[in-house]
Amino acid sequence: MTRFTDLTDAAIAVVAEQGMRGLTHRAVDARAGLPLGTTSAYFRTRKALIEGLVGRLAELDNADVATQTLDPPPTDPTAFADAVAGVLDTWLTAGRERTLARYACLLEATHHPELRTILAYGRASRDQARALMTAAGVANPGQAGDHFVACVDGLLFDRLAGAGALTAPAPGTPENRADLATAVGKLLAAFTAS
Repeated sequence: MTRFTDLTDAAIAVVAEQGMRGLTHRAVDARAGLPLGTTSAYFRTRKALIEGLVGRLAELDNADVATQTLDPPPTDPTAFADAVAGVLDTWLTAGRERTLARYACLLEATHHPELRTILAYGRASRDQARALMTAAGVANPGQAGDHFVACVDGLLFDRLAGAGALTAPAPGTPENRADLATAVGKLLAAFTAS
């Protein structure tokens, strides 16, 4: 690991634990176990720190997606649903901290337009979904792909912070992956139906 990743990983942890209000250079220094002023030396402003955090989130999330067979879009809908369920389950378990931080950054961006760059890193999943819808012969693949991603993101949010956290199988279990795969499969069937 590099100092940059140490600091951005610490920033992710701070945001996941304390929310965006807790994200300060001092808090990141403390979380990373580094001398005061280290974070400021790498990220002069809070905006720069958030941009670094968002970049690291994108890097880690893209690595998770790369472990699944999502690109190019598979022709087997069940395999695709299973792969998406695997990513979602990872983001509810090992990547839970990142998922919390991602949602906190997204909410912060609604109040601070200069932080809207976080939205750009969601393009990759939308591009994959659009390609999937194109391969399935959907009439408006761009719109269908965007809607599919929005629904899957809603499923993730519900499992993380909504009522789904109370009723769904425990994250990290085969039952949870199967349940997620069922939900994703139903969404996929609905979006690709003629």
